[in-house]
Amino acid sequence: MTIKEVLLWAREELQEACERPSYEAELLLAHHLGKDRTYLMTHDREDLADVDGFKSLVQRRAAHEPYEYIVGSASFYDIHLEVEKGVLIPRPETEILIDLVAEIIEREQFTRIAEIGVGSGAISIVLARKFPQLHIIATDISDIPLRVAGKNIERFGLGGQIELRKSNLLDEVDEPLELVVSNPPYIAEDFLLASNVIDYEPREALFGGRVGDELLKQIILDVKARGIRYLACEMGYDQKAPLQEFVSQIGVEYIHFYQDLAQLDRGFVIKFS
Repeated sequence: MTIKEVLLWAREELQEACERPSYEAELLLAHHLGKDRTYLMTHDREDLADVDGFKSLVQRRAAHEPYEYIVGSASFYDIHLEVEKGVLIPRPETEILIDLVAEIIEREQFTRIAEIGVGSGAISIVLARKFPQLHIIATDISDIPLRVAGKNIERFGLGGQIELRKSNLLDEVDEPLELVVSNPPYIAEDFLLASNVIDYEPREALFGGRVGDELLKQIILDVKARGIRYLACEMGYDQKAPLQEFVSQIGVEYIHFYQDLAQLDRGFVIKFS
């Protein structure tokens, strides 16, 4: 089969699994060949070597396996991160959280922060690259994210700035901190997710309890008890009202909620009294 023919076949195979089947077919073939997409257009009449190898990639995507797991890499902010099954795929929405945290770090000249739930290392790595003076303790309760984050941290030469610890929330962190950032599990356990998410991404990185905000509330209490000045978290689009009520009961200096590009409530920044 020529490149043109195999792309037509792949597009048909991906109709049900992708919003942009032609685009993803090209991405998968470019990955398979180790070329860019321009190469496919200029060599579309050439026969494809290892057609079966490419078809196996397409069949994985047709079964709703996330593209990032198939190619082992995710684009985030201005970098590419290694990912694999067992590690949450970083989302573009999290870039908003990073920008808000970066404003606080720059304004307050912070040097010691923590991240809860390091995943691929996306948040900590971007912040460490922005602020060479910053020391980050990044925790996760699972071994796979700690291993993958460690590889990404090493690839960017940030081992001197980011320290990984296996910990439930901040249980294993005794050092004084100025800010905590987290994209924790916040989905209610009975919420129906798309197949490409629920069948492949780690449940422990998705579900935050029966209601969904239980872990968020625990993080708020833990950070407040430690006397840390700021907390920045992502949250579910429907959690603003209960979290607003919760922090009004425990007392904070302020809570600022922010929205994502779809104008949905996506997260918050708390400054503690």
